[in-house]
Amino acid sequence: MNAEKIVIVGGGVAGVSAALLLGKVGKEVTLIEWQATLVSGPPFCHLHAGGNLYREIDDDQCLTLLRQSIDFARLYPFAIDRRPTVIAVPTEDPGKPEDLLRRLELLRGAYARMVEEDPARKVLGEPEEYFRLFGREEIEELAKAEAVERPRNAREWMIPLARHLDVDRVRYPLILVQEYGINLFRVAAGAGLALEAMPNVRILRETRVTGAAGCAEGFRVRCEGAFDGEIQADYLINAAGFRTGEIDEMLGLRERRMVEFKAAYTSRWKEREALWPEVIFHGERGTPRGMGQFTPYPGGYVQLHGMTPEITLYSDGLAASEGVSSQPRLPEHFMEKIEKGWSPKERDERTRRAIEHLARFLPDFAWAGVGGPPLFGAQQIPGEDPTLRVAEVAFPLARYARCEIVKVSSVSDMAREILRDLEGRESESERDEAELWRIPQLEAVAEEDLAARARNIAASRGYPAAMGDRCVGEE
Repeated sequence: MNAEKIVIVGGGVAGVSAALLLGKVGKEVTLIEWQATLVSGPPFCHLHAGGNLYREIDDDQCLTLLRQSIDFARLYPFAIDRRPTVIAVPTEDPGKPEDLLRRLELLRGAYARMVEEDPARKVLGEPEEYFRLFGREEIEELAKAEAVERPRNAREWMIPLARHLDVDRVRYPLILVQEYGINLFRVAAGAGLALEAMPNVRILRETRVTGAAGCAEGFRVRCEGAFDGEIQADYLINAAGFRTGEIDEMLGLRERRMVEFKAAYTSRWKEREALWPEVIFHGERGTPRGMGQFTPYPGGYVQLHGMTPEITLYSDGLAASEGVSSQPRLPEHFMEKIEKGWSPKERDERTRRAIEHLARFLPDFAWAGVGGPPLFGAQQIPGEDPTLRVAEVAFPLARYARCEIVKVSSVSDMAREILRDLEGRESESERDEAELWRIPQLEAVAEEDLAARARNIAASRGYPAAMGDRCVGEE
């Protein structure tokens, strides 16, 4: 079946990526989003090019994340912050840095083979420089150096961290790995500008889907909001994020899934040097000493995660579908945050806890303050495994795709699978893979327009406009 009229429910990163690919190949696409801007929802900030944040996942998931991250970076190059990530194992943690080396070697070898097969995949730097180890003596030496305005190599990237790190609180070596940042505001801006330039794509913002049903021609989708009416679809894509179960239920489907509410916190550290690497302090998830994540933005802003119930995770923040329902029910206080925002009291309390969590390793960071609202939202997890990190898409009905991504880097595989389902698997060999992801409207977006919109999107959501700016070192 070669369907032409596509309706996509949800304008998050899954929905816009599917719309870009299907719009590029000439489909008539209607994208429905309940918010005023695209790509909102749970925060993403990290290109998991190897999944080194997650010690609990297996090698296969890490290798998949590496490949998918390379695809994502090629699709949205303007949103990638080319700054590395430092992995540190605290002295209080039962793990050891040496435990990570086998996987890092595996990933470096896999990246080298990918680049050998297709040089265009070299988006993470030279394969032999995929990771670099730093012993204590070298860190203490770098602590005496002056920070470099635009770092050009691994040593220069490490200087700001070395100058502020409590060297007695971590095990050695520290690991610097080429896992880069993703600026979600720039993804939202670039994707929106490209989709608006596609004459065959219609975007319905501030519109909710209130009903969906199968019919002889495909599906009827009922909408309310800025657009009030019914839309006919030959093919329906459920990219509704943590609300995918609601669309399933409208269609009579019953599926097991989980939904998890998460938040990252916005701080500002005035004394921070302009360009830092991202820093991950490993820890046992869900304990008071869970992983800490320090994600730098321009202007002295830092996004913080602390994988503890008092910071990023909530003791009642993971819900599973029950009985005949496909949609997990989060407690009402989470839905109030999603629909109406945070109370200043809870925002300040959790941000302060996040600052204290990172200040255990970066003592000067204790002087940081609240920089803006949390970046937050709920994410779906298909099935019943909360450690799942790699998932793409399912096709439970004819002419119906349900997007199931857990990490944003999976969107390229997801969109590709939807196109294969639409056009028939036999067409796969007829397509040039590299050409498939060359989207003229995306490539034509002017940096000036993209930067201005990214800042506007950040500000419209209550965040500092500077968080929409790109943070890069030397190319």
